[in-house]
Amino acid sequence: MSDIAPVTLRGWGVTLEPLARDHMEALKDAVEDGDIGALNYVNVPGRDGIEAWVEKALAMRDAGRELPFAIVADGRVVGSTRFYDIDLSVPTLAIGYTFHATSVWRTHVNTANKRLMLGHAFDTLAAQSVYFHTSHLNLRSQAAIERLGAHRDGILRAHKRHKDDSLRDTHTYSIIAGEWPEIRARLDARLANVPR
Repeated sequence: MSDIAPVTLRGWGVTLEPLARDHMEALKDAVEDGDIGALNYVNVPGRDGIEAWVEKALAMRDAGRELPFAIVADGRVVGSTRFYDIDLSVPTLAIGYTFHATSVWRTHVNTANKRLMLGHAFDTLAAQSVYFHTSHLNLRSQAAIERLGAHRDGILRAHKRHKDDSLRDTHTYSIIAGEWPEIRARLDARLANVPR
């Protein structure tokens, strides 16, 4: 992995576009779809905080520290995700800051999103490991990460704060390069009925 640069990833009816200011209005609609921003344990604001959230993500991209995407499905922006904690010396990175409009929950969208990102990380960027972090309160996220086949590495106790300032224990997971072929095959099988 020599560099992290904005890229568009496509497959299985999902497009991950480099996050841009043009996505702000659609992201505001996405967070209102199910009022995701009201959830204390997710790292996404409500509608009024989206502009600052996007600006911060773009600043981190420009600093070479993150690579944020808008998630597009069925012709509309349905959420956002990113690579972060990028360390080119290993190379390794984390996938997170992910949210989806609730109207696409329980569809193929999250699986396709993760398949595209993991494929880019391991097959294009030659990552040795990919990490996921989530709140102890975010049981939906924990279950989704475990369905990917990620290994539960442990819990960082009193690691961060939630939006309401309560302490968060961070559950950590990883996939290493040697595990990727089996996980890729499993994800491809789950997406077999979705047009590529």
